[in-house]
This record gives sequence, C-alpha cells and structure tokens, in this order.
Amino acid sequence: MTTLFLNPVFASGALQFAFEKATTEGKICISVLFVLSLFSWTIIITKFRQLHIARKWAKKFFTAYSSTRDPLDIKHKGDVFEGAPAYHLYIRGADELEYHLQNNPKKVKGENRISTAAFDAVKVTLEEAAAAEAMSLEKGMIVLSTAVAGGPFIGLLGTVWGVMETFAGIARANSASLTAMAPGVAGALIATVTGLLVAIPAMFAYNFMVTTIRAITQELDGFATRYATQIDHAYVENRNLEEKIADAFARVEERKGSPSRDDGEPAVTRAL
Repeated sequence: MTTLFLNPVFASGALQFAFEKATTEGKICISVLFVLSLFSWTIIITKFRQLHIARKWAKKFFTAYSSTRDPLDIKHKGDVFEGAPAYHLYIRGADELEYHLQNNPKKVKGENRISTAAFDAVKVTLEEAAAAEAMSLEKGMIVLSTAVAGGPFIGLLGTVWGVMETFAGIARANSASLTAMAPGVAGALIATVTGLLVAIPAMFAYNFMVTTIRAITQELDGFATRYATQIDHAYVENRNLEEKIADAFARVEERKGSPSRDDGEPAVTRAL
C-alpha cells in the first residue's frame, strides 16, 4: 500500500530532480530534517504504544480496585497491572503504608494503625509517585514539539538559502531566463516540502498525545486523592483527645511494676 501511495509522488521525478539541484546548504537542511523525522517517528510509535497500554491496563486496575474495600487488598492478593500508571502509584503508597504499619504502629482497639505524621509521609509518597508517572508519560514529547515548531523553519532556511544562491548565480551570469531560474528554485523549495512533511505528522500526533496524557494525568491525580482518603479512613489513628488520654492512662497502668525509663518526661506524655 505504501508503494502504491509513493509511486505517483515520485513518478514524475520532481522530487529527485529538485534534490539533485539543491544547494549544499539545502541538502544539509534536508539531512537534518531527515534525522529529526527519524526521532519523531520513533517517539510517535513508542508513545502510541505506551499510551495504549497505559489506558488498557488502567481500566483493568480501576475495575479491580473499585471492587475492593481495603486499600491494601490488591497488594495482598498479588494482582499485577504493570502497564497502568495508577497501579505504580498504588504500589508506592501501599509499600509506604505497610512500612509504617510494621515499624511505627499505633494500637487502636487491638488493630494496627498509623499516626497522622506517618500518613503525611504516605501522602508525600503518593504525590512523588504521581509526578514521576506524569514525567514518564511526557518523556520524549519535546522531540515532537521540536519537530512541529522547528521543522518548517529549518526547511524555510534551506529554501531561502537556495533562492539566494539561485539569484546570485543569475546575477553573475547576467541571465534572467526562466530556464536558468527554475532548477535553483525547485532545489530550494524541496527543503520547505521536507520541513512540512516532518512537521505535519508530528503536529497531529503531538496534539493527540498531549490530550491523552492530560486525561491520564488528571485521572492519576484523582486516584491519588481517593486512595489517600481511603487510607485515612481505614488505617489512620483518628481518635479524639479523650480517647488518647484514656489509652495513655491504660498503658501507664500496664507498665506499673516494670522498669521504666526516667528521662524527666511524664509517663502519660510518653504514652501519648
């Protein structure tokens, strides 16, 4: 199919003729555009694949997460949604939560909870994970924006330089005929054509990808807020002052008769 499309374009030999008549500076510009096009298409293909996988697995992850009640259920089950950015954020938050549950637990009615300070650390981890996933999605987009903004200008540079060389040659030859001008102008214009061929696909791909990435990022931020709220409800020590004081006195009573450290701090304060 590609051959059928390209044959009419090259059948007249116009592009080949124009390239042969292009100046050295024009050919340098075309070579730069060719390299930029290679990078651009590499990013387009890999980024399309990345975004497709991210959306596919994110849908599966959100479906699985919505069916759970405990924020740690998916981790405990061992389910894996490797391509979903929200899953990576979930795992980072779950690992941080489990660390504090194991190393800095707060006993509430016989169950392990975490303090508000530990919860703040979990929220910071979620924010860092969300930022890291957003940066991963946006990685390489600078190449497409460069192709969109810079491609036509690089091509225009080659065209202007070629036209300048053409008119300079005509002036030296004292001949202003169309036959003398046509090859040089054709050789100059091919640089602009190449620049547009680089920029147009990059522009459509860039606009589509930016919109998709923005949607995924907003979805990720929303999930981070929802996840933090559910962790707060399920695992954070949310007791009022009276309950904390009563629990502290209970701990003091339990410690009676056992050696206690004397650091000048009241026992009830240490228990709190």
